[in-house]
Amino acid sequence: MAHTLIRKCAKPSYPNFLTSLSVAQIRRRPASVAAAEKEQAPSSSSSSFTFSAEGDKVHLKSPPGKWKSSSSVTMPVSFMTGSIVGKRFYKEVKTREADDGNGWTVMLDYRTLKTPSKRPLKLPTLSLAKAIAAEWEYQQMDGIRPFTMPLMRLACTALERVPLTRTKIIENLMKKFNQDLVFCRAPDDNELTSNVYERQVEKIDPLLRWVESEFGYKPVVYSSFFGGKQEDGLVMAIENLLKKTDDCEMAAIDAIAASAHSLIIAIGMVQGKLQIEEAIELIRLEEDSQVDRWGLVEGGHDVDIADLRVQISSPIVFLSLSRSI
Repeated sequence: MAHTLIRKCAKPSYPNFLTSLSVAQIRRRPASVAAAEKEQAPSSSSSSFTFSAEGDKVHLKSPPGKWKSSSSVTMPVSFMTGSIVGKRFYKEVKTREADDGNGWTVMLDYRTLKTPSKRPLKLPTLSLAKAIAAEWEYQQMDGIRPFTMPLMRLACTALERVPLTRTKIIENLMKKFNQDLVFCRAPDDNELTSNVYERQVEKIDPLLRWVESEFGYKPVVYSSFFGGKQEDGLVMAIENLLKKTDDCEMAAIDAIAASAHSLIIAIGMVQGKLQIEEAIELIRLEEDSQVDRWGLVEGGHDVDIADLRVQISSPIVFLSLSRSI
């Protein structure tokens, strides 16, 4: 069943630079489509398009006789939840420079794409705009699947959520810092976990040494299920680093940390210390040890790995494209 779901949700003909992102997030959270969102009435030279909710479908409507006027498309809030938001309503996807010359936008036919809060989706680089346009281009006719569009989701997060809630995001990340995945060690005196401990020493210790050299404090490792407590100096150094990030970096770090259960891994990836596959190996170190011992569950472990690869790689691709020219 898992393979069938993957084939239905993932588009096999993604461009090469998005190959690593072509596997959809398999587990979709149950979510109802948000109430109808209506744009403010525009001038007489443009038409108004509205998303209206009917069950789990969203339709695009326009006033009669105004289809040829310039307009925009505003994605409903449900776009950010992972639910299918309706059938594909456009034929052509392209990019163009923003009207003020500051950034790039995505066009669905003749409509300018907007964020869920009805702000123009103004992207910092043409590379990122083209990548997001590719996500829209490869949507299937039977439905728009936001869970196959990680770059679009990250762009909306960087443009809208981060500027408004930066302090809260940092606060939430620091609350979990003492329980960071890389600080936790399996017991070395137990037959079932001793091999995990050995792998942790081999794979994670180099990252901890980097943290010590980068921030001036040696991380504390622990075996307690409830975590330990890091030195105040290290906590403050990490928090200060987060405060200095730009919005795209903050969005990437927050997304990676949520999937990795590790702020250290997220920072290491954003700063170029860890490559994608290295990070995935650290995140799955304990589970992969169990797979080696008991075997891989097809339709379970393989789906988890594919999902993790999308969640970890997409923020790095997003960040790289947001900086390229």
